Amino acid sequence: MNVQITVNSPEQMRELGLHLAKLLRAGDLVMLNGELGAGKTTLTRGLGEGLGVRGAVTSPTFVIARVHPSLGDGPPLVHVDAYRLGGGLDEMEDLDLDVSLTDSVIVVEWGEGKVEELTDDRLDVVIHRAVGDTTDEVRHVTLTGLGERWATIDLSVLAA
Repeated sequence: MNVQITVNSPEQMRELGLHLAKLLRAGDLVMLNGELGAGKTTLTRGLGEGLGVRGAVTSPTFVIARVHPSLGDGPPLVHVDAYRLGGGLDEMEDLDLDVSLTDSVIVVEWGEGKVEELTDDRLDVVIHRAVGDTTDEVRHVTLTGLGERWATIDLSVLAA
């Protein structure tokens, strides 16, 4: 299933993350792609809030990965910036994360072509800036659920 959503501000991007978090569960892989400044980390910040995890969600560019433990009974959030990872899955495993990936929600920025082998089931999120937008805040977000996990999930509820 493929859903397109127009987001008009960083606050709406964060809110999209809040709503998307309600659909996520342990073992989910969310791949975020979009140019620099598109809103990937802002969306992930909303996911973190919605999942109820500890710690401020910021870009993991320089540490590559951050683990945000759950403050309740939900899964931890593993936030990865794969921009500098060239080896894909092997390098991902070398990060020595202190949680089991199957017990976490994993969000990977810049993961295309690098981490798809983690699972057959994933949610691809592509964020595009609107062409000709004078405020530079309008984004077009395309969400595509892949695999059996996402076959029955109605992503259109996020567009409401």
